[in-house]
Amino acid sequence: MKTTIPEGARAPHFWEAMISLMSLVIGISISIVFYGLDPHIPMLLGVFVASLVAMRCGFTWQNIQNGMVRGITNALPATIILIVVGILIGVWILAGVVPTLIYYGLSFISTSVFLPATLLICAVTSLATGTSWGTTGTIGVALMGVGAGLGFPLPIVAGAVISGAYFGDKMSPLSDTTNMAPALAGTDLFTHIRHMSYTTGVSFGLTLIIEIVLGLQYGGGEGDIERIATMLKILDENFTINIVMLMPPLVVLFVSYRKMPAIPGITLGVVAAALIAVGLQGADYDALANVAFGGYAAETGNADVDDLLSRGGMDSMMYTISLVIVAMMFGGVMERTNQLKALADKILSMVKSDGGLIAATAFTGIGSNMVLCDQYMSIVMGARTYSAAYRERGLAPENLSRAVEDSATVTANLVPWNSGGAYQTATLGVMTLAYLPFAFFCWLSPIVTILFGYMGWTINRIEPQTEQQTAATAPAE
Repeated sequence: MKTTIPEGARAPHFWEAMISLMSLVIGISISIVFYGLDPHIPMLLGVFVASLVAMRCGFTWQNIQNGMVRGITNALPATIILIVVGILIGVWILAGVVPTLIYYGLSFISTSVFLPATLLICAVTSLATGTSWGTTGTIGVALMGVGAGLGFPLPIVAGAVISGAYFGDKMSPLSDTTNMAPALAGTDLFTHIRHMSYTTGVSFGLTLIIEIVLGLQYGGGEGDIERIATMLKILDENFTINIVMLMPPLVVLFVSYRKMPAIPGITLGVVAAALIAVGLQGADYDALANVAFGGYAAETGNADVDDLLSRGGMDSMMYTISLVIVAMMFGGVMERTNQLKALADKILSMVKSDGGLIAATAFTGIGSNMVLCDQYMSIVMGARTYSAAYRERGLAPENLSRAVEDSATVTANLVPWNSGGAYQTATLGVMTLAYLPFAFFCWLSPIVTILFGYMGWTINRIEPQTEQQTAATAPAE
């Protein structure tokens, strides 16, 4: 994490870099915890303080601005993907793709296997929608009611709901966090998802086994699943539900397997869904254009279904895109003026192995969720702080993006004062510390990724480059 220091400037001291970092931490923490505000403006204040520190170290405004621009430039591929993903979500709902996935998922509900079914239903829903919050706030709430009727302790049900929801949030190509992590780490979306599948598969498999055992201990009773039945009926009445609707997801999975770049791959998923929307759902160009920009607005008369399906569109991604841009401004200044290097050197001085570096990344993600109160900023801090250290050790960037997602993304909901924890508590009606022990997937994920790091399992190395290739691909200072 070293950039060329221009003439007349000097490397910042650790304490100076800490001033920049703490201005960001304190500003975001106060804004979110005490005022419930969005993090954008406090982040801009952090950019301002980091710029003042850089000037103190002798960097000119042109140096600082170049850092901001370079940071934003690095985020442009992610912003394009986010725009296309927003379009995809809206079109997939209009075409009946998402309703079909949810319908088939809910159809598997069974009193004898309620907990593992809850885990799988939430995982399928979150994979289809790319949102953990949307999943827990709709299907999750319904399943909490079913679980209560079946006699399950609510913290256990909440743990299964959240575990499934965050599996999809972490693995879905529609998720903003799944797009952010590889973009910030320097790899592509589908490489990131494939590499995550190793650790995520182990964490999810262990969680599924635990839920099966718990289900056998607590299961019993017939329960009232009328709410689920109502949702199934409304989905069937408002959309054509059949196996053909699974074609767009299969297209995306196929092109992912064939290693097609993310943007054209996701675009093919949009095109396939658009054809189905016209051919089977009776949509016209006007409807397609509207949902592509503004998202789908469900009007079924059922609040649960309307909340679940009213989402998507290019416009829905502008919040995340603006967050990424501001975050990359801060990261660009910190990196260009060597402030990140001053922070990283302090941490890396204690790292003696590849496993230690991956563990440091995971603990940074967890710690950032506790301090910054926002999983997006935790992803930014982990990815931007350690990217150069991974390169120096010859570790491919997908190792970094995996460690970041295995920690920062899934642990936000385990912190009561984090926006994730506060949302889940308010939505599911269970205190964060009550469901924390039962959100198995969320705390198993960082443990598994640290274990894989120390054991050297599925750790990818950077392929050797010739001097000409290295010179051609090296970023400009």
